[in-house]
Amino acid sequence: MTSEVQQKGKLAKAASYIFNIKTTCEKNEALTKIAEQLLIDQDTIIAENAKDLANGEKQGMPASTLDRIMLNKERVEAMSSAIHLLVELNDPVGSLLERIEKENGLLIEKRLVPIGVIGMIYEARPNVTVDAATLSLKTGNAVILRGSSSAKFSNVALVASIHRALSKTSIPADAVQLIEDTNRETVKELFHLKEYLDVLIPRGGKALIDLVVNEATVPVLETGAGNCHIYVDQTADYLKTEKICINAKTQRPSVCNAAESLLIHPEWFHEHGKQLLSAIHQAGVTIIGDDTVCQALDFAQLATVEDYATEYLDLKISVKIVENVYEAIEHINKYGTNHSEAIMTENQLAADTFLHSVDAAAVYHNASTRFTDGFEFGYGAEIGISTQKLHARGPMGLPALTSTKYFIHGNGQIRE
Repeated sequence: MTSEVQQKGKLAKAASYIFNIKTTCEKNEALTKIAEQLLIDQDTIIAENAKDLANGEKQGMPASTLDRIMLNKERVEAMSSAIHLLVELNDPVGSLLERIEKENGLLIEKRLVPIGVIGMIYEARPNVTVDAATLSLKTGNAVILRGSSSAKFSNVALVASIHRALSKTSIPADAVQLIEDTNRETVKELFHLKEYLDVLIPRGGKALIDLVVNEATVPVLETGAGNCHIYVDQTADYLKTEKICINAKTQRPSVCNAAESLLIHPEWFHEHGKQLLSAIHQAGVTIIGDDTVCQALDFAQLATVEDYATEYLDLKISVKIVENVYEAIEHINKYGTNHSEAIMTENQLAADTFLHSVDAAAVYHNASTRFTDGFEFGYGAEIGISTQKLHARGPMGLPALTSTKYFIHGNGQIRE
């Protein structure tokens, strides 16, 4: 018997061939219909979301997870508004990247094209259902969505709304598929669905991402965990540093671009360290520091090696004293996750050394790591933040959901 994954994979693949020839106008019309339909269906969506929240509370889920799952009128309206913004963005499909005219008259053009069928595995966040579907549709891709059981009722309601909207357009509703079976076997089946899937994108915690990267035979676009650092150099301005450190840690601690570790130059720490860490502590953050930090501050807890490798996703931060920018770079390249890293300094040479030597998708000089985000970078919504180096790196907007194809135009040429 054909499984749900196989069945929906086949439908998505067939839809991708039809969808591939749709115009930007047709795609934008479909997106507009989805934005409108979400508002029409918002009462149903919120009611179904309440079931997920009730189940989560029964299971003792933390408040931060329940908040990620929760949909209300404002959040549904925000999803609808984000789709309207997506409509306004340029469609990358068909863009000419390169044009070569050969002496024999051959015209070779390199253009952006849809990837085909995108698989999305994600946890908790029902907003990813809408983000992934609409970004895929804008770029002419079909998508197979597999959310977690914690948001099952919400995801089913959102995809039903998307299907209602697409039924009023020329875009096939089969271009958006949701795997409703949330047991582990469906995930494993997606890992190997090479017959229908062109790429698989995991979006969630480190455990999920590592599982997909290590086990999938389908090509993976890795959206990594964020063990992000801020290095405070000897010449760092205190006021800038305090403001940025508190923002990067506390503005939204449960996201992947929040700062998880502070590295501080010893001279700067001697002059400003107590003041900075006291301010961060007063903002509700637990300080987990090395011996030097713990000797200076009675509220600091002693850090272990595991702490330096931990993405807390909470109001905690590890703190280590490092001798210079080179030791900071070495520490980050050992414990970081190639996501977002920052240096606070007024020394341009130190800044340049850091920015060029740290291995990360986004590197900052005197700015918060919280800016690593598709919307902040001007991409509209994002499919995730890639920490790998091939195909796409950093916030992945519309161009990241395309591939390339060569179009060769001739007039009877043969190769001699």
